[in-house]
Amino acid sequence: MVEQLTNQLRDGGSNPTSPLQFIVREIPKEQTHDWLLKKHYAHRIPSLTRAFGLYNDTLQGVLTFGMPPCHFNNGAGIFKNYSVNTLELTRLVINDGLPANTATYFISHSIRLLEKPICLVSFADPNNGHQGYIYQASNWIYTGLSQKGGKDKQWIFQDREYHGKTITIEWMKQFFKQYDNRLNMKQNWINNGGIVEENELRKHRYIYLHGGKQDKRIMREHLALPILSYPKGDNKRYDTSYTPQVQGVLI
Repeated sequence: MVEQLTNQLRDGGSNPTSPLQFIVREIPKEQTHDWLLKKHYAHRIPSLTRAFGLYNDTLQGVLTFGMPPCHFNNGAGIFKNYSVNTLELTRLVINDGLPANTATYFISHSIRLLEKPICLVSFADPNNGHQGYIYQASNWIYTGLSQKGGKDKQWIFQDREYHGKTITIEWMKQFFKQYDNRLNMKQNWINNGGIVEENELRKHRYIYLHGGKQDKRIMREHLALPILSYPKGDNKRYDTSYTPQVQGVLI
């Protein structure tokens, strides 16, 4: 659920210093929570499997990967007759005033720390004014709009997001330990304290193929999704001035 643009992802901020001053390393998932809940515009925690931090002397940004929608597990739905580890880039947020190209630097250096081969998927949300320019600048492949039924709703419970494709009646019965069969899934979710946000527009879907030359060649040969021209449009800008309490000194 992603286009994780902060203000400077579009215009680079005012600091002319090169982003090469930064170090990217894996961090505990819990270290991202304050950033995601209070600094990122969505204000909730997504699916979270791996987390990376952007450092100079202190933590300047976080990037997270999580499990993709279940219909993309191990590349299903992305490739024909090919299986590969697949993750979703779920969040990216960095401080204001950082050098131009810091976000693309952060993405590329985080990907380098992932095991090869791997397929990455991410979503830019036009409902929140995003087209996916950060993915375009990072040479991701645009494959069109997300499927209806999965990303057209945001299922939220206690500040966490859950993939719509994951939520079934049986899953909900196990999760909440109860289910009223007289009501639909949405109403059951709400009655148990959850929130369902409807999206008017389907999300832009991007993928990135990470591996050696042969790995990437094989993945492209088995690609089942179309390769399309990048979408264009205006981006919405958000207030990202909040200073997270977790600043993790680099040692």
